[in-house]
Amino acid sequence: MHTTTIFLTILPLLAAAAPQYSTSPPSAANTTVNGGADNLSLIQSLILAPKAVDRIKLIPNDADFVFDFNNPPSDTLTTGKGGHTVRADRQSFPPLIGTGVSMTVGFLGPCGFNTPHVHPRSSEINIVVKGSLVAEFTLENGARTVTNTVLTNQMTVFPQGALHSEFNPDCTDALFVAGFGSEDPGVQQEAQTFFGFGKEAVEAAVGNGFTFEGGDVDKFRAAIPANVALGVESCLKKCGIAKNK
Repeated sequence: MHTTTIFLTILPLLAAAAPQYSTSPPSAANTTVNGGADNLSLIQSLILAPKAVDRIKLIPNDADFVFDFNNPPSDTLTTGKGGHTVRADRQSFPPLIGTGVSMTVGFLGPCGFNTPHVHPRSSEINIVVKGSLVAEFTLENGARTVTNTVLTNQMTVFPQGALHSEFNPDCTDALFVAGFGSEDPGVQQEAQTFFGFGKEAVEAAVGNGFTFEGGDVDKFRAAIPANVALGVESCLKKCGIAKNK
């Protein structure tokens, strides 16, 4: 089954369930679901299985083919002041091994901002299930920045390796479902990565005349908010939300 077909099939179910979702981080996972999350022995066996039918046999419980985004494994959560995302990939949900797909669900509060990032090993299709998103991406040097406001039940795409972000411009919660054509799409937050380089490299990249004194690079690193962040300033003012300190 194609990736797009999978997500269009589950979209009505997610839309019907949307009101129960919260941007508050969920509690610890229910051990009867999430398909053997982080079970290294199971993961290795599934990878080495010679046929798909052998992989099915390695997961004997039907319930282990369910991933609960409301109660996921703790290491699948990325949480900040603007909401959180939950990642289901081959590590957190081993039944995905051999399927070539994975998923992230984003729970963005008012003015929540999934900060600029890239997925090095997959393109992304992103369906808005609740609320709306301002979606932006830039493919590479020389390409224009593509910007759209994506409404409920609309979808956009981010090409593999493109720098992109999602922003909730409203004062109500938003929910999106991101599908990937890889069991391990990977993610790299650009601001955190950039300021992870050495002082001289950062100075050279931002250009002549912009210098850092002493521990200024560390100050910049410390000032970067955890993803999912709060922004943009006009939205914060509109919704009466204090800026990140």
